Order: sequence, then C-alpha cells, then structure tokens
Amino acid sequence: MSKNNNDKKSPVISIVIVSVVVLGLGYFLFKSSPDNSQQKQSSNQTALVDNMHGGSAGAPTSEQLNSLVGKPMPDFQLSDKDGKVYSVADLKGKDTVLFFNEGLMCYPACWNQIAAFGSDPRFNNDQIQAISVVVDSAKDWETAKAKMPELVKATTMFDTGAAVSRQLGMLTTTSSMHRGSLPGHTYMIVDKNGVVRYVLDDPNMAIANDMLFGKIGELKL
Repeated sequence: MSKNNNDKKSPVISIVIVSVVVLGLGYFLFKSSPDNSQQKQSSNQTALVDNMHGGSAGAPTSEQLNSLVGKPMPDFQLSDKDGKVYSVADLKGKDTVLFFNEGLMCYPACWNQIAAFGSDPRFNNDQIQAISVVVDSAKDWETAKAKMPELVKATTMFDTGAAVSRQLGMLTTTSSMHRGSLPGHTYMIVDKNGVVRYVLDDPNMAIANDMLFGKIGELKL
C-alpha cells in the first residue's frame, strides 16, 4: 500500500517542480528583457531631467515674474564688464530683451543663446537691444569668453549675488536648476517706455531669437 502511494505522488511532485522552474525562468527573462530595461532607463532619464529643472514641465513658474507684465519695470542695478552701473532708465528708448540665465554653469545652452544675441543684428541696433544677465563676476566671465570667443560680441551684464534675479522672481522659475539661488533660462521684453510687455521661461533652453523678434514686432501692432 505504501509503495503504491509513493508511486502516485511522484508524478505530482515532478509537475510541481517543473512548474516552479518554468515560472522562475519566465520571470527572469521578463526582468532582463531589452524592452523592460529600456523602459526603466527612459523612466530614470525623465526623472533626472525633471530633477535638474526643479520639477516636471507642468510645475508653476514664478507668479511674481508673471505679475510684472503690463507694469513699469522695477528699478534695478546691473553692472557691465567695466563696473559701470545701469538702471531701468538706461534701457528706455529701445525695445530691450533681458535674458536672465545661470551663466558659467549653464554650458552650452545659455552660452549659445548669449552668443546668438551677439551675432544677430536684429538685437544690436538703435531700436532693439539684447542684454544677457549672468550671476557671475565680470572677472570670472572672462573664462567663458576665452572658451567661446563669440560671446565677446554680446552685451552682458552682471547681477552680483543674484540680487536683481531674486527681485524679479527669476529664481523660482521652472527652468532654474538651482531653484532659490540661481536663475535658469528666462526672457523678459521691456518696451521703449520701460514697461514689461512679455516674459518667457524656457526649461528646454532653446535659442529664441526668431520668436522674441516676432514678439517685439507685435508691440507695434
């Protein structure tokens, strides 16, 4: 009797063992499959980009910054490479694009945009000017100009201690990679009368010359 029972149990035990092995092998193949690995890698890369820019594309930009549109530009003080101080009064008479960015640490995106302004005659004439505002010192910025000579043509001003960036709400935008301490990649158009007419924060950090020139054209309509 005992022998017969053992004979009946043997096939059952074999089936159970085979099932466990098959399930384990299937799970291993799924975990190591290229598609699954690619999905994990894509997810990790997306999270990394979100973290770099302070959150997802849906994160809010600074309400303070947006509230400036349609109002006179708050007075500020920025200095040029020679230490000369400029205020809002010095902007009047031209439509001005102010490009607030991280400066030295934002290579190559911010550098490319600054250089693009410097080489574009649409932003260097008696009607329109582009001023790139960086938080570095004038001395430190010489490092950037040595590495990318095209930057020499651009009008660059220096925001010591990020004081003006903080004043205008540039430190809490979506594009800021060091939110609260440094600006990211933000544009502001101030008209000839010193009134803020447009702001754009761009986490994608693209060159925006054509779009900004079009916006300035709309001011005349």
